Amino acid sequence: MLLRDGQIRELRLQILDAAGQQIPVFVNCQKSTHDAIDRFTWVFFVTIKRSRYEKELLEARQRAETMSADLAKSEKFIHTVADAIPSMIAYWDKQMRCRFANKPYVEWFGRTPQEMMGLPISTVLGAGLFEKNLPYIKGALAGEPQEFERAIQKPDGSIGYSLANYIPDMGSDGSIQGFFALVTNISRLREADAAIRLSASVFKATTEGIMVTDTVATVISVNPAFVALTGYTTEEIVGQNARILKSGRHDAAFFSDMFRQLRETKLWKGEVWSKGKDGTIYLERLSISAICNEAGEVDRYVGVCADITQQWNKEQLVQHMALHDGLTGLPNRSLLMERVHQLMAIAAREPRQIVLMFLDLDGFKLVNDTWGHEIGDQVLKTVSNRLLGLLRPSDTVARLGGDEFVILLDNPESRDNVAMIASRVIEVVNIPMNFDGANAHVGTSMGIAFLTDEVSSQENLLKMADDAMYEAKAAGKNTFRFSN
Repeated sequence: MLLRDGQIRELRLQILDAAGQQIPVFVNCQKSTHDAIDRFTWVFFVTIKRSRYEKELLEARQRAETMSADLAKSEKFIHTVADAIPSMIAYWDKQMRCRFANKPYVEWFGRTPQEMMGLPISTVLGAGLFEKNLPYIKGALAGEPQEFERAIQKPDGSIGYSLANYIPDMGSDGSIQGFFALVTNISRLREADAAIRLSASVFKATTEGIMVTDTVATVISVNPAFVALTGYTTEEIVGQNARILKSGRHDAAFFSDMFRQLRETKLWKGEVWSKGKDGTIYLERLSISAICNEAGEVDRYVGVCADITQQWNKEQLVQHMALHDGLTGLPNRSLLMERVHQLMAIAAREPRQIVLMFLDLDGFKLVNDTWGHEIGDQVLKTVSNRLLGLLRPSDTVARLGGDEFVILLDNPESRDNVAMIASRVIEVVNIPMNFDGANAHVGTSMGIAFLTDEVSSQENLLKMADDAMYEAKAAGKNTFRFSN
């Protein structure tokens, strides 16, 4: 026996073979240490010819040393590979004691490799977790592979999620020697899954319609709110092009500008008229976002929309009420002045005739006094409808209040044509009216003003027509006068 540094390195023995002959045996022992644990590898070499004892002994010694070195390298390689694997790997014998654990495994449970070796699995897992895992442990020791998920509280108090596989280790005789534990940390997957589930819940629960398309506007997915808004079922809309929703109220330039902005900024916001499955046209507030892949290329578009038709109708009503007479629906003074101002701006750039006709009803006070204000209102409505029936769409009839009306003529042919229109207005206003036996009759006095270079504003033009109207009343009523 030879000793080196207190360790057995080689040993020569004589053993007897079956015939009783002595056979020289060379024994080599190689010590290795991993994770502070000593391991000894014994190799026995037998030579059969005594005459060649020394030579064979030398060769055996060389082979033993080579094999021991290879075994040590192999063991180290296996441990290195196991430690490099992100999953946790351990081996438990049939007494449920740890015989191997890689670096991620010991780190997960906050132990050192020296502490882990030989520990019972109940000690490593803790009483609570051991009881939960015991059915799977028994299954593995019975030769049945196990797979399950588990939430584990780490030594630092944080919660981790794992996918565990217990794989039985079966000997050549079919007996179970223990089992391998392969545990994968799926905490990030669970977090990602939770985020996906949350996004899916938001996608389904949001009250705004959501539509996802590819780069050529083919619909990929929609949420329930979108289905409710458009009337299309998911099966009907998925696979269709988004242009199925086009209402026809926007021209090509509108969509060209939309896609240009999407290309440049990856975002577009605005209001769009769209068409539902039943043909209903609705106004939606739409936001489209471009979604890029990992290469930075756009591969999806997400549109989020909300029906604002009712809101738009209310706003239009409010705007209409602000600019129109509540009784007749005609433009009021504010809208009239705006239109006069617009026409005056045009007339400043090009030849254009603009005429204001100021009407005041004759005999309207008598109607109110005789039949009451309800009949008076009916008279005002009738007069407004008669005036609208006389004029072109480009002209404007407005009610300033009381029994005062104004007609704005846009570029009439001549002064004689204006006089003819004035005469026709007086004629239709004078037609008697009957409301359930209430006979009403009114006439009108009218003043007419032409836009000239001396007129500085729309208010000035209106005053000129008003003054001319008073001249018509002074002349005996139910007639018209041009302003001086």
